[in-house]
Amino acid sequence: MNTATRVGAFAAGLALAFGAAYGVGNAVGPVGGGSSPHGHDSAASPSAAGDGHSGHTTPTVAANAAAANAAVAGGLQVSERGYTLVPQREPLPVGVPTEFRFQVLGPDGRPWTRYDRAHDKDLHLIVVRRDLSGFRHVHPTLGADGTWRIPLTFAAAGDYRVFADFTPSGDPAGGLTLGADVAVPGDYRTVPLPAPSRTAEVDGYTVTLNGDLATSASMLTLSVSKNGVPVTDLQPYLGAFGHLVALRQGDLAYLHVHPEGAPGDGKTPAGPGISFHAEAPSVGTYRLYLDFQHEGIVRTAEFTVTVDPGAAPAASPTPSAPSGTSGTSSPSSPSGTSDEGAGHEH
Repeated sequence: MNTATRVGAFAAGLALAFGAAYGVGNAVGPVGGGSSPHGHDSAASPSAAGDGHSGHTTPTVAANAAAANAAVAGGLQVSERGYTLVPQREPLPVGVPTEFRFQVLGPDGRPWTRYDRAHDKDLHLIVVRRDLSGFRHVHPTLGADGTWRIPLTFAAAGDYRVFADFTPSGDPAGGLTLGADVAVPGDYRTVPLPAPSRTAEVDGYTVTLNGDLATSASMLTLSVSKNGVPVTDLQPYLGAFGHLVALRQGDLAYLHVHPEGAPGDGKTPAGPGISFHAEAPSVGTYRLYLDFQHEGIVRTAEFTVTVDPGAAPAASPTPSAPSGTSGTSSPSSPSGTSDEGAGHEH
């Protein structure tokens, strides 16, 4: 089954999904097909998945098409469509500022240097430990030799996953997300995943999650308040009032979600709520990371959510009272600060 069969049109309304391809991790070369642009929703084409008879699809072919679509997930492959993510080979130190380096090799095997800007950046780099702690969303600098560089401090030892989210210039297939594992040697202690919660606390802000992630189209609204007062003056960051990354526990399938509306469009309020369309094709546990900017600083609120069999999104979610905490800055974060230049560069 070819790539066109696996990857369909970008779903309207930014409905995004990531597949159930456990275990492909750091495999080199196309594994189960190509991921849709930036981990966005994809669907098998009915015409491409047909049984050779116009207007008909056999149950077996339909099941195969569904399985192929489920295998399409951003960040599960180190190489895709001829592009390969090559992180530095030197060991990464614990607790010491270091220059993290990597290259993206193009179809000709040479470092790729031509990128289309997406969300105000040529490339978005996500760094997270395999236990879903230590999340970072940063933007490295590209050198003339095709090497990307970014200063990072890894506060804890362990296996980390790095995701390069980018759009190569001149590629008609659009953007893609590549993923690779890097190791930080040392005394590795797993951080348990926080229990599911409707609220997250970060730097005096409370973020409340309304809505349920489900295996059908759902709406998630994240509302920001500070000291009990709704924040209505969120600042644009990377062309939006908020950015949401979701990672599935286990294989760390990657999903980068962008919200409804845009700053300055005359209809999108600057808070307190930021709404996202999302769809999870598989049951399981997910970690959500919301980036938002207020008073000149970008902060990240984190949530653990579960998708149960047969779960359906609530028709009109009711805001939950800000009680309990989830997703505070993890002690295993690569850097303990959250400002643009030093610790949480976005």
